[in-house]
Amino acid sequence: MDDDHRSMVSRRGFLRSAALIGSAVGLAADAAPGATAASSKRMIASSPIMRAIPATHERLPAVGVGANAFRNANYNEVRDLLRRMVELGGSVVDTAAAYGESEAVIGKALEELGLRDKLFLATKFGESELAAAKNSFERSRLSLRTTAVDLLQIHSLQGLELLMPLMQEYKAAGKIRYLGVTTSREEQHPALLAALQKYALDFVQVDYSLANRAAAQTVLPAALERGVAVLINMPLGGRRASLMQELGGRQLPAWAEDIDAASWSQFFLKYVIGHPAVTCAIPGSTKLAHLEDNQLAARGRLPDAPLRLRMEKFWDAKT
Repeated sequence: MDDDHRSMVSRRGFLRSAALIGSAVGLAADAAPGATAASSKRMIASSPIMRAIPATHERLPAVGVGANAFRNANYNEVRDLLRRMVELGGSVVDTAAAYGESEAVIGKALEELGLRDKLFLATKFGESELAAAKNSFERSRLSLRTTAVDLLQIHSLQGLELLMPLMQEYKAAGKIRYLGVTTSREEQHPALLAALQKYALDFVQVDYSLANRAAAQTVLPAALERGVAVLINMPLGGRRASLMQELGGRQLPAWAEDIDAASWSQFFLKYVIGHPAVTCAIPGSTKLAHLEDNQLAARGRLPDAPLRLRMEKFWDAKT
């Protein structure tokens, strides 16, 4: 989901990432409260955190980007954002046939930049009926300007039983490398759990954040047990419930330095990717500064179990 509605106060103290990451030397003058020069330098210099896809052990960077808002973005912004993400070591781009012109914008940018082999492209069926779904997928391949998609997902579990054999057929034919299902609503978690039990899934995508921890009780343990990769949507709360907007101008706690978190987005994303079941979080963004900020969450230290509990208590007591 899109994080472009972040309040200005959430950016107070944001490390000016272009200068920081580009040179990996020194700190911006307005480093976030709770961050020190030493911790920030250590985070920037470190390699991106990578997570293995259980089915193949292929490794993915732990933070990617959700492309829902690309439909309304300026093409040059999207192109520059994708180029910058690759420069920073990111690769996962999650889009869907239902996201307007998102696939077409991504496809054009990747062709222009020559970056197709640098990205892990995930998309979703745009229809739940068989014939329409086939047409939808072919349009997606044309729009993305690729012969094969890395991950194809059944959007919000719609048409699950009908479309699963089709995805298996596509996988066998080399049109996709992985298959999965998605939801962004807690009421669908039981159905997602049932799908995990019934089908040989490579991926599930689910909603999860510091403020929305239901998946950690059910979906995430099941995925971990069954060896299924997990993408996390709305890790920053989504456009309608931005976690940053709820902080009321607060500063980062001093102990955020213990996980090298120099902004609120890094704080929240590090909580999400700190869960052992999570393969990659896909916060939405169309702004380069936001993308750079989010990518820094996949560097440096992550919270251990006691610190994750402390983060939960901090969030729950914020009011």
